[in-house]
Amino acid sequence: MTYETILYDVSENILTITLNRPDKLNAFTGTMMNELIDAFDRADADDAVRAIIVTGAGRAYCAGADLSSGAKTFDFAAREDRPDKQGTPRMAGGDIDWSHESVRDGGGRVSLRIFACLKPVISAVNGAAVGVGATMQLPMDIRIASEDARFGFVFNRRGITPEACSSWFLPRLVGISKALEWTYTGRIFSAQEALEGGLVQKVCKPGELLPAARELAREMVDNCAPVSLALTRQMMWRMLGAEHPMDAHRIDSRAIYARGASADAKEGVMSFLEKRPANFTNKVSSDMPSFFPWWEEKPYR
Repeated sequence: MTYETILYDVSENILTITLNRPDKLNAFTGTMMNELIDAFDRADADDAVRAIIVTGAGRAYCAGADLSSGAKTFDFAAREDRPDKQGTPRMAGGDIDWSHESVRDGGGRVSLRIFACLKPVISAVNGAAVGVGATMQLPMDIRIASEDARFGFVFNRRGITPEACSSWFLPRLVGISKALEWTYTGRIFSAQEALEGGLVQKVCKPGELLPAARELAREMVDNCAPVSLALTRQMMWRMLGAEHPMDAHRIDSRAIYARGASADAKEGVMSFLEKRPANFTNKVSSDMPSFFPWWEEKPYR
């Protein structure tokens, strides 16, 4: 796919995805949705990509949905540029088929794709991150922000509701009270408040943001086994919804058993004993253990 709204750059095993509509403050469109999903598909399939950074071009990260359609912006059935191409969700009697593909939220499609990613994802928030610009970051693993960054879950001020699966992610990241305050008020808040509220892990001076993101990514790329990172990412995220620690014990046990016999585990131990950098050779594309993805098991064992 040729990208129109994002940049895709791999350097030293780190992929940087840059939202690239700077003249529109990187506002989110159906095209951007499709390109982001494709970029994460591409990254998962490429063993040269070991970590991912997402940032924005110009002075914004993403200022939310593109509002150029005016009053039709969120009336997806009325828009000619709607992100789906699935026709009308109306049934013969005129009622809406709520299970129809065209009802699905575009931001949620992106969030779900990021959630399924097999590589660590760092969000480097360089400027305004509002609406979907805030919610698309929630399934990313680590968020760091420039002092210039601003956040806003502004949906109630636009007459809609939070989207992009944020009703699942946001309370898990910052707690229910903070999530409700930010979404109920819809106000814009600073990077410092985002730090204090647990939404971001670090606030940097503007010129230090991307170097800090790359330094963090390098820690992962240089020192950790890609298959172990892929498993850890999915184990941590998916256990947020587990009913009992036994669910985690089952997957932990499988992962330790499978990884313990791997070439990577042997290399990890020997490189430590020999006081040298590890050279992990197992690949995400070919060496994930046979129980993965465990959440697709029916019945669950």
